[in-house]
Amino acid sequence: MQLVLDTNIIISAFISPYGKPSYIMKMILGGKAKLCYNSIILNEYERVALRPKFSEKIDSNNILRFFDIIRSIGISFNPHHSNIKMPDESDRIFYDTAKESKSILITGNLKHFPKEAFIMSPSDFLKRFNG
Repeated sequence: MQLVLDTNIIISAFISPYGKPSYIMKMILGGKAKLCYNSIILNEYERVALRPKFSEKIDSNNILRFFDIIRSIGISFNPHHSNIKMPDESDRIFYDTAKESKSILITGNLKHFPKEAFIMSPSDFLKRFNG
């Protein structure tokens, strides 16, 4: 199974180590799922995770170590730019990567994406795939 994680899932996983996003990240790190990514997505993760407002909640060394692991176990995928209308244009890279790589896109902001079966909240994903 292949996943694309929206930035809010990554941030939530690091802030709350016992929440659903963290459980999903542990699935990836444990080899139960593969994370699809590209340089734009990794740059977004890093840019947001290293914001000063998260400095007390997220250890920058852990985030950087996570990126190194993802580069070694994940799947780098560079999609074509779709023409679908997006409520938030900055989320297009996540949508396009998931759609083209046939991955499940997990987000805490469903309203930012078109309603499609491959786009799920963490809760819906875990209910459907039983973690």
